[in-house]
Amino acid sequence: MLVSLALLLLGALAAVLTPRLMARARWPEREPVVALWVWQCVVAGVLLSFALSMTFSAAAAWQAVRGHVFAPAPRAVVEAYALGGHGQWSAAMAVVLALGGVWSAVMLTREIHRAQVRRRQRRAELLVRAPLMPGEEPGSGRLVVLEGERPDAWWLPGAAPQLVITTTALRRLKGRQLDAVLAHEQGHAKARHDWLLHCSGALATGFPQVPVFAAFRDEMHRLVELAADDVASKRFGRLTIALALVELNEDRGVFGPSPAPDAQLPLRVNRLLTPAERLTTGRRLRLTAAAALVPVVPLLVAFIPGLSALR
Repeated sequence: MLVSLALLLLGALAAVLTPRLMARARWPEREPVVALWVWQCVVAGVLLSFALSMTFSAAAAWQAVRGHVFAPAPRAVVEAYALGGHGQWSAAMAVVLALGGVWSAVMLTREIHRAQVRRRQRRAELLVRAPLMPGEEPGSGRLVVLEGERPDAWWLPGAAPQLVITTTALRRLKGRQLDAVLAHEQGHAKARHDWLLHCSGALATGFPQVPVFAAFRDEMHRLVELAADDVASKRFGRLTIALALVELNEDRGVFGPSPAPDAQLPLRVNRLLTPAERLTTGRRLRLTAAAALVPVVPLLVAFIPGLSALR
């Protein structure tokens, strides 16, 4: 029972403290890819803590579960976890955590289903606005040009991903700005940022009161754009992608004095035009390694009693 409580407390502590610590940090804007990795590791650690807590609680509550969890383990290992007693509390904790896991799966399934529906609708609209020519196969072209009054460009993921761009955007994007926009969208596709957005959105929707999940969703939306900006800037320069962002969005009022729906765009442009110095390679490696150890902590908490009993 103590191990279950320790794991539950560890997960709750990480869920509360991580958003505060990351909000105070200034390095994520300089290293969005590392920040994405840190967030994924923290959320994985929180979920693993809750999953292990559920497992040990169920083992303490029900003999059948205990037999499966500790089937190959010596008697001394089972006794080290002190699973006897507190049966009702253990059962309640296991049921609550199991329901949380099921709810998470339901939310993720719903999020993926909605994304697939939106994708099919956009492809259907695309075929209406840009019908196939005789002999042309669906998805045969990676670039689709639409007649449109608003400058816009977006990546349509799927089995045959395509970059969709309007004629107004083509007229506005000069020189290599179109290539920079394409590189930006390809950066999203190559890193599978859509899956990060699905997972973070499902957790935040399913558990809106958990700070780490809400912050995870918000930061994923922000950091994936910064990471894609960096992909494009490495190939075509920061000024090129910054000008492309301005050309595509200046008519939407996002650069005006009043608050706009996409308030991150001016910050992204400023970041590209006034880049901060990147972290040293050593510090990036240390942050990456430290983040990778976060999911290891609940494993250590779970296995140390059993390993100690084997001495």
